[in-house]
Amino acid sequence: MKISLADVQATLNLGIKLGQTLTPGTVILLEGDLGAGKTTLVQGIGQGLGITESIVSPTFTLINEYTQGHIPLYHLDLYRLEPSEVTGLNLESYWEGIEIEPGIVAIEWAERMPYQPECYLCVRLSYDDNGTRQADITGLHCNISELIAKI
Repeated sequence: MKISLADVQATLNLGIKLGQTLTPGTVILLEGDLGAGKTTLVQGIGQGLGITESIVSPTFTLINEYTQGHIPLYHLDLYRLEPSEVTGLNLESYWEGIEIEPGIVAIEWAERMPYQPECYLCVRLSYDDNGTRQADITGLHCNISELIAKI
């Protein structure tokens, strides 16, 4: 499904709706060029989850955990990593709930992952010819139609 995002606020609003709709264990793989709105979308997800803490891209820390919302939010950024380095992070512990409370897992630069979870949403953010952002949302082994109906 493609969604047109007129401005930054529209990207934030999409994230808020996702945060209000998604369930624990949901993994969102975020793809798009620098400045396409990946972090803005995650900020909206955090707002939708009731997180009041400032959400920033974990470019250098790799993983930020926000646990004070209705559901925990795990925000990962793989921009600085090579696929071989990603393997050592044991990312599956986030979506499998191993030693970590199940939450929403949002992964920026997901195309750098050498493996993916069995079930996930992929959100590809891009610009069209008019400079408007587009969000292309697809799912693997997820019932995306139910999710989209709520957005």
